Amino acid sequence: METQTHQIKSISQRFMNVRDLTMKLVQPLETEDFIIQSHPDVSPPKWHLAHTTWFFERFVLKEYFENYREFHPIYDFLFNSYYETVGPFQPRHQRGVLSRPSIQDIFQYRSFIDNYIVDLLEQQEETKSEQTDKIHSLIEIGMQHEQQHQELILMDVKYNFFVNPLHPVYKESQSTTPFKKRESTFHTYDGGLVEIGHNGDGFAFDNESPNHKVWLEPFKLADHPVTNGEYLEFIEAGGYQKPYYWLSDGWNTVKKNDWQAPLYWSKDDEGEWSIFTLAGKKKLNPHEPVVHVSFYEADAFSRWKGKRLPTESEWEHAARDLEIKGNTMDTGNYHPAPFNQAVSSKMFGDVWEWTASAYSPYPGSKPLEGALGEYNAKFMCNQMVLRGGSCATPQDHIRNTYRNFFPADKRWQFSGFRLAEDAL
Repeated sequence: METQTHQIKSISQRFMNVRDLTMKLVQPLETEDFIIQSHPDVSPPKWHLAHTTWFFERFVLKEYFENYREFHPIYDFLFNSYYETVGPFQPRHQRGVLSRPSIQDIFQYRSFIDNYIVDLLEQQEETKSEQTDKIHSLIEIGMQHEQQHQELILMDVKYNFFVNPLHPVYKESQSTTPFKKRESTFHTYDGGLVEIGHNGDGFAFDNESPNHKVWLEPFKLADHPVTNGEYLEFIEAGGYQKPYYWLSDGWNTVKKNDWQAPLYWSKDDEGEWSIFTLAGKKKLNPHEPVVHVSFYEADAFSRWKGKRLPTESEWEHAARDLEIKGNTMDTGNYHPAPFNQAVSSKMFGDVWEWTASAYSPYPGSKPLEGALGEYNAKFMCNQMVLRGGSCATPQDHIRNTYRNFFPADKRWQFSGFRLAEDAL
């Protein structure tokens, strides 16, 4: 009984910690910043604050809090994201047309739901309901979901600020320690029959399971992600003008959008490159991992170098026994960092790393029951897998089995890549 009581209090405390962190992330914003949606892929910060709150209201309180009365009936339509089985929702590309509800209304909504969730957890501590485990599981999913949106807030604010000619600063950058330039080296892995996927110990999303065996041929993996300086060589070699490095759809995307460099890069009249960051526009640092590149760009660079991208199984096998530690959201930098010490992998944090693997279900995979079955499984088409977390990902949200996924042409996420090759 004492263990269960401690667990409930622990969940309650972590719930409030996650919710408080989201509010801290939006503190630098002005009122006008909360409603901007500068691209259909980008959501206004106000919507993120409301949607993560709606998640707890819809999937926890409406199901398990007796006589619960919703905060506002229209919110079920406004802040549902894509759950068709729940009901209709505001179109994604029109989230930015809503001046109302105000941001103050959304702050009140968050406080209202937070109080109810804490009350529900206290009730479970007193009654030890048969539903306690189910409620805890749903709240855990809700917290993990909110951590995903914490990263999305940083991604979306960055894009909104980038398209503003004023190039606003979200947060001034922190000083960094000196670094040493390191040449890329490749580690060799024997391969063979290995286990991939989550083993059931602790939380994981449904798309990470079940744990299963795959066969890997011997391979080599670079010890760090591709850097700005390395990628600049690809640009200067005419990489964006030579179709034979590109997949067909990738080349069509390059031509359609007139891509000449990664997102947020710009070149002045003197030929100097700069990059836009959440700390404003900065001179391009050649030693930082390249970030905000699409799968198509990562794949084209790899071909140009005579290498390839790793599969997600290769990536996970290489990261299996490594400590999950790196330049994550917790550092407060919100930007990839160059090497500042001898490290063996740099596989967690900095940039989500594109893999060569399409996002598809593992053998025997089963989505969650009910509406939450739409959380991951419905997107298993036309998406590529990324691994490792980024400078905008909470460190305790990252696992070596975590499968992030985006369409191949998307670049506004904190995505980079590392090289692999066959070990012949």
